Amino acid sequence: MYNSINIVIPVYNEGENIRLTLTEINDKVKTPHKIFIVYDFDEDNTIPIVKDFMKANSNVILMKNKYGRGALNAIKTGFESVDDGVILVVMADLSDDLIKVDEMFEKINKGYDIVCGSRYMKGGKQIGGPWFKKLLSKIAGISLHFLTGIPIHDVTNSFKMYSKKVLDGIKIETNGGFELGMEIVIKAHFSGYKVTEVPCTWRDRQTGKSRFKLIKWVPKYLRWYFYALRRKLLKIIHIVL
Repeated sequence: MYNSINIVIPVYNEGENIRLTLTEINDKVKTPHKIFIVYDFDEDNTIPIVKDFMKANSNVILMKNKYGRGALNAIKTGFESVDDGVILVVMADLSDDLIKVDEMFEKINKGYDIVCGSRYMKGGKQIGGPWFKKLLSKIAGISLHFLTGIPIHDVTNSFKMYSKKVLDGIKIETNGGFELGMEIVIKAHFSGYKVTEVPCTWRDRQTGKSRFKLIKWVPKYLRWYFYALRRKLLKIIHIVL
């Protein structure tokens, strides 16, 4: 049984959002938790806000991305800062459904290795955001669920909770960014780990600017989409032969 959660938040000039995000985590997450804020560069406007927040909140840890800039490297830095236990990735822009964190943690303690926040299962929804991006994400998640048997409907959402043993057992090959969560879930599923989901509500950011560029990132997500299809096909061929 696990007793606490390690929350990893990659940041890039999230000074407008981070105080409210940290306050909401502490207010809504009842499970004991530590929060790892990972930044890229010393001039990031998130840093002074976090340092001020840390004066009254000893559960917040500020650290610099040790692999270079980018969300992928920030998340990997956070992952490696935790020796054991449970890790949750949360965005700094208030888009994630923090009221669901305790429910996700309960499922981890029931034996699941990964618990995913799902916008596309019954009870989940998305508020705002580019409609085309939402369409592609929904098609990817639902089609992979039915075509490959992955037991979740929203494989592209970054709001996921992992047991550290899964992360230690999977070789990360992603070289882009937030497709990291998709890679981990797909590889975990085909490696026999237990994966599940809970419905959540995703809200588009209200302040600050998203750095997600659809044209740039689609090929990186497609890499893991077709990886999952190949793994399923090879599994079928193996059974038939």
